Amino acid sequence: MEPAACARTAQPRVAFFSDCYHEVNGVSLTYRQLERFIRAREIPFFMVRASAPGSVPQRNDGVFEIKRSRAAVPLDSDFSFDLMFARHHRQIRDAVREFEPEVVHITGPGDIGILGAWIAAELKIPLAISWHTNLHEFAARRLARLGFGGLAGIAEKVVLAAAVRFYRIGRVLFAPNPDLLSMLRSRTGRPAYLMSRGVDTNMFSPAKRTRTDASFTFGYVGRLTPEKNVRQLARLSSMLDGEFRFLILGDGGERNWLAANVAKAELPGVLRGEDLARAYANMDAFLFPSHTDTFGNVVLEAMASGVAAVVTSDGGPKFLVENGITGYVAQNDDEWLRLAAELYRNREAARAMSIAAREQAFTYSWDAVFQRLFEAYSHILSEHAGCNPLSRYGANAAPGRMRALY
Repeated sequence: MEPAACARTAQPRVAFFSDCYHEVNGVSLTYRQLERFIRAREIPFFMVRASAPGSVPQRNDGVFEIKRSRAAVPLDSDFSFDLMFARHHRQIRDAVREFEPEVVHITGPGDIGILGAWIAAELKIPLAISWHTNLHEFAARRLARLGFGGLAGIAEKVVLAAAVRFYRIGRVLFAPNPDLLSMLRSRTGRPAYLMSRGVDTNMFSPAKRTRTDASFTFGYVGRLTPEKNVRQLARLSSMLDGEFRFLILGDGGERNWLAANVAKAELPGVLRGEDLARAYANMDAFLFPSHTDTFGNVVLEAMASGVAAVVTSDGGPKFLVENGITGYVAQNDDEWLRLAAELYRNREAARAMSIAAREQAFTYSWDAVFQRLFEAYSHILSEHAGCNPLSRYGANAAPGRMRALY
């Protein structure tokens, strides 16, 4: 191989299909930050995404928004799957062809992601796919909460197998934590790259704390749904006495249950911007009992705000927290409760961990995340040109195979 023949000097042209963008979650935040990074550097980029509910779809400056139809099936409080997504196929395919991308990148097996994979196959453009959500674990936990525990294990295996089948159509994959990288590499046979996330340490800062009272504030931010394991908050509140409160930010099907069962709880709903930053800074400990999150942006935002976090040993948050230094990583739900209570009882340790958490947050930069992403794109294209063994995977799935998958 001759390096000179494989070198790339220009940023690759990317058509990006994002299943979420305007919603309040870590994935949407990531792609809003990605667009900021791209616009600041004038990188050739074409983004396809759904428009915000009630807004006029934007179609200019490298953005093609589509409006989800009344046939869209709700999957969460602010996310849905449009069963009529194929109606946009020809118009978007023509726009993508005009843009002439070198890579198509989709964010998963949602309606817009499937559309992007279909178009990449038709136009024979290398396809990259990100893994962001453990759909198999979500399905299992929701079935269990609905009383179908006997089906949960079967559902988890079936959904995981279907997801792996979808991801095999990609030429290259991205994942937010090392465990998922290993799983994708072994289950799909495709190369996978780490795509972590960053945090704005100016927006999220302990300097925004306004509380002066002595009450200890436990905080939670995120969807209030079964897969987040939020009923742990009620178990914790029943163990404590003294001056404490729970500040629970977010919305979802568990909100009313939490309001009725968590002692001394405030549930103001979804906060954004400065209101959210102040809420983080006014916490004394951040609680994140989820076993299914692939990264945990909210954990990183809490740490940047100078708040120690208590997380589980499942999923991505365990890679953010240094156990005993910037917070705690619990091996099971009972230990999670014990460690959260320990922060309440040992205020000096909680303060020391919070200082260390803020310092650790400085090592997570959005710009560094996206610079590595574009380096990976360039590597993919060098491989696609025959510069190294990735070319053995061949072209993307043919359009016929895409139709067979769904």
